Amino acid sequence: MSVHFDSQEMRDPESRENSLFARLPDLIAHARSAPGWAAHLDGVDVAGGMTRDRLAELPVLRKSELSARQAEAPPLGGFLSGRAARLFASPGPIYEPQGGGTDFWRLARALFAAGVRRGDVVHNTFAYHLTPGGWIIDAGARELGCTVVPAGPGNSAQQLDAIAQLRPRVYAGVPDYLKILLDKAEEAGRPIDSFKRAFVSGGPLFPSLREEYAGRGIVCMQGYATAEAGLIAYESEGPEGVTPGMIVEEDVIVELVTPGTGDPVADGDVGEVVVTVFSRDYPLIRFATGDLSARLEGPSPCGRTNMRLKGWLGRADQAAKVKGMFVRPEQVAAVKKTLPELGRVRVVITRDGEQDAMTVKAEVASSGAVSADAVSAAVQDATKLRAQVELVEPGTLSNDGVVIDDQRPPVTR
Repeated sequence: MSVHFDSQEMRDPESRENSLFARLPDLIAHARSAPGWAAHLDGVDVAGGMTRDRLAELPVLRKSELSARQAEAPPLGGFLSGRAARLFASPGPIYEPQGGGTDFWRLARALFAAGVRRGDVVHNTFAYHLTPGGWIIDAGARELGCTVVPAGPGNSAQQLDAIAQLRPRVYAGVPDYLKILLDKAEEAGRPIDSFKRAFVSGGPLFPSLREEYAGRGIVCMQGYATAEAGLIAYESEGPEGVTPGMIVEEDVIVELVTPGTGDPVADGDVGEVVVTVFSRDYPLIRFATGDLSARLEGPSPCGRTNMRLKGWLGRADQAAKVKGMFVRPEQVAAVKKTLPELGRVRVVITRDGEQDAMTVKAEVASSGAVSADAVSAAVQDATKLRAQVELVEPGTLSNDGVVIDDQRPPVTR
């Protein structure tokens, strides 16, 4: 039995890269048949082919911008370049389509890597109402030849009845809801013993929870997907169990950029995940997910050769209001562009008595390379706010993607 979904997963990395970027000009040309993309990519020239460096010159599309465009031009802001089988709503509000094909969101690959196989019964607890989560898993599981129990979230008593009768081998849902079901079944005196595999997403899978499931005989693995982009990356198994990191999906280009910008980070640095998705119905080109991650170097022990991410490392949308003014990651990026001598820069927001206080910590390679006054002036120019400046040595600030560190206590009522 094959341990890989298809031969694409074992391609030579250079061959994969060349193939993706050879397809990119056609994707851009097709996307521009939709008025939203035509406006967003106005002036973009793909003559002569595309590379990662050329891709990085294209504008980033952020959720806030997409939501605004959708409000101006319902239902989808003019970004649909094909047909929509279904339309969904997510918090924001932001709306997403399901395009054509049997596995529009490409989840079959991730489910297969998680050990799901043809003939399995999948108990799907993701929501089917308005949001796309349930449908995303449903489509991928049926593409594999599985039978799906469309359980949705909640109503655990009825779910336990269905599990006892239908005996699904696979759980799909958020990480912690499986524990709720297992515990309630134990309390009711009819423990669940049919689950052998779990595919989770939509929340953090803590190591202790994964270990607890393993102790109950369930191998639990996770996927990284969004309502707009579908599958981005997924976990796999190797000779020694679940392998480190998450493998990027074959029809997705992933970039890691400095939060608030479209500028790629240095290798190994934490950055915002920006994706380009090869969909004819709903293409995405440099779509900013708002999630932070970093590249995990080296090939996966499972034999798959695509780029690996370290997993979810936080959120990139770190805007904070200081003295009535918003401070955003792109303003911090503007300071670094003004003063290229700076390394990592972090804005720390605290309270000094009953007033907001802002301190900018900036790494400088050598004494005298740039002055604190110059940094202060650049910060004031970018944010319209005064800040104290601390110049620190390279490596002082953590490589965690945090640009704005709001340390003020939460407001309680």
